[in-house]
Formats: sequence, structure tokens, C-alpha cells
Amino acid sequence: MADLFSLKNKIALVTGASRGLGRDMAVCLAEAGATVLCAGRSVKDLEATAKAITRKKGKAFVVPLDITDEKATVAQIRAVIRKHRRIDVLVNNAGVIHRENIVDTATPDFRKVIETDLIGQFVVSREVGRHMLAREYGRIVNISSVMAVLGRASVAGYVSAKHGLVGLTKNLAAEYGPHVTANAIAPGYIRTELNVPLQKNKEFGAMLEQRTAASRWGTPHDLRGALLLLASDAGAYITGHTLVVDGGLTTILA
Repeated sequence: MADLFSLKNKIALVTGASRGLGRDMAVCLAEAGATVLCAGRSVKDLEATAKAITRKKGKAFVVPLDITDEKATVAQIRAVIRKHRRIDVLVNNAGVIHRENIVDTATPDFRKVIETDLIGQFVVSREVGRHMLAREYGRIVNISSVMAVLGRASVAGYVSAKHGLVGLTKNLAAEYGPHVTANAIAPGYIRTELNVPLQKNKEFGAMLEQRTAASRWGTPHDLRGALLLLASDAGAYITGHTLVVDGGLTTILA
């Protein structure tokens, strides 16, 4: 069974690997045997992720990448493929959030979230996908959110982008099969830097505990099983699927 979930000799590109979920996912893939290309805008933070991997005897490289800059993204992905010969696994994790009611949100703020959380994922998936299709092998894992199946006040851009990412995942699966799979993970509320304001809100915390079967916040480690399933050959017959990992949040009415 260990071989089924192994990523030995695989090359994995993880966007948004500088912190939070991206950093833990990069470490997880490295521990499963992959050489991880840690991509993102903050080189200093990416270097910290790479060091966390190498300290555990894993292999990692830093890849400066701003997925909202299409021209630079195309060039960087081509450079990565030239250097490393292939990309076997793509984890589209990079994302931002803007918290403000719709009536107060300026269009550029809304557009920034869509550009990062949806259009950027499209560009990376297109460029890496061409390579995967040519090689007839690939695993694409898009990191969506429970906000892809729910709505929540004050985060319209994020909710819209995550809904769109689920639709993009289905289309990637339809067009990239049979040798390349495309799936999404929809995490619930995970303790990361992205949602510190919510973690500090006692009322929200109490509601979350009541609304989840697990009665707690999630941690980055809670996503590791889902990630390894969809990134490895264990998930070879799973494609176009969004796997919700939320402690039961979206299945309970409380």
C-alpha cells in the first residue's frame, strides 16, 4: 500500500508554497518521495519552506513565480521543465482573500482575487497541462475551499473564484484525460495565516465547533491524506472530483 501512495522519483510543483497550507503540502509531498518545486512570490519564505524539506532529507528547489503575471508565468514554467525535464504533479494552491461587503468592495479588489485564485490557476494548469499531455502522465490538484459549495458574507471574490475553480477542475478532467487527472480539495476552516481574524473571533470559533462533526478547526496536517491520494497513483481513477475535507461542516445543519 505504501508504494501506491508513493511519489518517489516524481517532480511536484506547488504554488503558494511560501507558507500555510502550501508549505505543509510541499513538505508532505517531499516526505512521500517527491522532489518539490516550491513556487511563490516571496523568495525568502520559499527558502524557509525548502529548508524545512531539506532538514528532513527531502529534495526541494525555489521557483520565484507570480501567477498573476501571465507572461512571466509561461516563461518560468518552460524554464522549470527545461531544468527538471518534467512536472509530474501540480498543486495549484496560491490564493488571496479580500474581506469586505460587496457594496463596499471596489472592482479592482474583486478582480485581484479572481486574477489570483482562478485565472492564475487556469494559466498554470494550461501551461503545465500541455507538458503533461505530451508525456501522457500528470496529476493536477487544485486547492479550492468549502466556499466553493457555500456562500459567506464579505468574501465575494473568494467565493466566486473557488466556485469557478471547481468548474475549471471538471473541464481539466474532461480535456486532459485519460492519462492526466485533475481534482480539487475543498478544505474547511484550517488554522493558517489566511484566516487569523476568524481565529481570533470567539463567536465564530464557537459556531464552528457546533457546526462541524469534528468539533474543531482543521490543521494543515488534516489535508495530507487527501493530497497524497489525488497526487499519487492511488487516485489514478479519480478525476474531475472535488474532495471536501471540512470535519463535516457542509453536511451538518446546526
